[in-house]
Amino acid sequence: MSRPLRLIACLTLALHLAACASLDASQSNTPLRVRILAINDFHGNLYPPGGGIRVRDPQDAAKTVVVPAGGAEYLASAVNDLRRGHDHHAFVAAGDLIGASPLLSALFHDEPAIEALSLMGLEISSVGNHEFDAGVNELLRKQNGGCHPVQGCKGASPFKGASFSYLAASTWDTRTQRTIFPSYRVKQFDGISVAFIGLTLKGTANIVVPSGVAGLRFDDEADTVNRLVPELRAQGIEAIVVLIHEGGQPAGDYNECPGISGPIVEIVRRLDKAVDLVISGHTHRAYICSIDGRLVTSGDKYGTIVSAIDLELDRATRDVVSAKANNVIVRNDAYAKDRLQTDLIATYDKLVKPLAQRVIGRVGGAFAREPNDAGAFPAGQLVADAQLAATAQPEHGGAVIAFTNSGNVRVDLQPEADGIVRYVQAFAMQPFGNNLVTVTLSGEQIRQLLEQQWRDDNSVGEFFQVSSGFEYRWSASQGKNRRVVPGSPMLNGKPLDPAKDYRVTVNIYMAEGGGGLGVLLDGRDRKTGIVDVAALEQYLAAHPGLTPSPLDRIRRVD
Repeated sequence: MSRPLRLIACLTLALHLAACASLDASQSNTPLRVRILAINDFHGNLYPPGGGIRVRDPQDAAKTVVVPAGGAEYLASAVNDLRRGHDHHAFVAAGDLIGASPLLSALFHDEPAIEALSLMGLEISSVGNHEFDAGVNELLRKQNGGCHPVQGCKGASPFKGASFSYLAASTWDTRTQRTIFPSYRVKQFDGISVAFIGLTLKGTANIVVPSGVAGLRFDDEADTVNRLVPELRAQGIEAIVVLIHEGGQPAGDYNECPGISGPIVEIVRRLDKAVDLVISGHTHRAYICSIDGRLVTSGDKYGTIVSAIDLELDRATRDVVSAKANNVIVRNDAYAKDRLQTDLIATYDKLVKPLAQRVIGRVGGAFAREPNDAGAFPAGQLVADAQLAATAQPEHGGAVIAFTNSGNVRVDLQPEADGIVRYVQAFAMQPFGNNLVTVTLSGEQIRQLLEQQWRDDNSVGEFFQVSSGFEYRWSASQGKNRRVVPGSPMLNGKPLDPAKDYRVTVNIYMAEGGGGLGVLLDGRDRKTGIVDVAALEQYLAAHPGLTPSPLDRIRRVD
């Protein structure tokens, strides 16, 4: 090569190197953008939930409207759309992906829900309380795969387990002194590490069937995170995201956060300042909040919302420098059905259809799940009456009173236009498969049981729904153990005798002391009966044309 040509080549190389250096400098000054897509409380809703999502009416802020939304087919399309154009992204969840699920998923032990979420690319999820509905061993099977130990493989193919990772930093096996799943997972985005910590709510043991979590310990959420922060920082990790199955109650619409209250507020305030983002759930509410200077999100329930969260990370410090979010409604009229999800659903739908479409009764109207100011609602009274009827005969328990916790009644009973009720609708109301248990309690123990609906002086309580013939009054202004108005508990018009014994039916969750109902552990002469949904089916068949009864069994006096 001649000297002039060598000179030109050298100059060209020098210019190229200078340009590269300039590009590298420019890139180092440009924050790394990462999109995180989040859901919570999917509860196996492969089909869109009947109630959609209720949001503020854009035409009248004083009103709300129902938007048809959710379901796996539309959720998958929304997730694909929201990550399009984002080179760096993650799809995560904050628990209760399974449990309390509709028949299509529940009949197959929620394997369809796990398969659907895996298929749409979910990567990480914290463990919610409902993940323990069938016990910890069954949850481990959901992660690792394999056929059900009793019923075997009921699907079209053997169950492979979740392709996403469950995290459970605060859930310990007391025998092994290890967490049941890893505490965190680290994901790399263009060389920058982001840690995702997964947490189950501390109160899990009080809201699931106790036998399902025997041998487990649920640690404080904030203490758990703060303990892990030094470990993560020792690995050079500065960007930290918390996935927590606990939440709050805002007063505003799905993208707002006025008046946020509930456990999540204090938990976030106690978190180490190293935590950059909190993705929450559990309360089935949607919100975008700033709490203690940090972004906190929640995406309603049943796949009706995807929280689209955009982070900017400083390339030098590797820490989050900005975070913003938008709750995107998975509108059924805005997204096409994902073909892979449609095929998956069709496979299971074919197997479940004969049972799901079986007619079990005819009613004279809908039974709503919305409570009045005393805590009573028609669907709950229907379930309590069904449980009493199923256990009233001496050979079935000899019950004179039945109680059910409100959380055991999941949705309205909405019949078809001609009043027909099919099994799938009854199952949606009572999806847990809880056996009924009848015990003997004294009148005084029943009073104590009613008081245990409120766990502390500030709690609003998770009200029991009570059977026909039983009634009582309560006061909101009184403190713990003084809510029930003295002398007000009545059975068939007569005051309960504190010293007399009564046969009382509850579900097994309550009978095992779930929800802090310790007095039921002292119940005598236990008799286990049929599953709750079977009792409901029998009751509807025996009472054609049934209509909601008046909400006068529970009365609030102030």
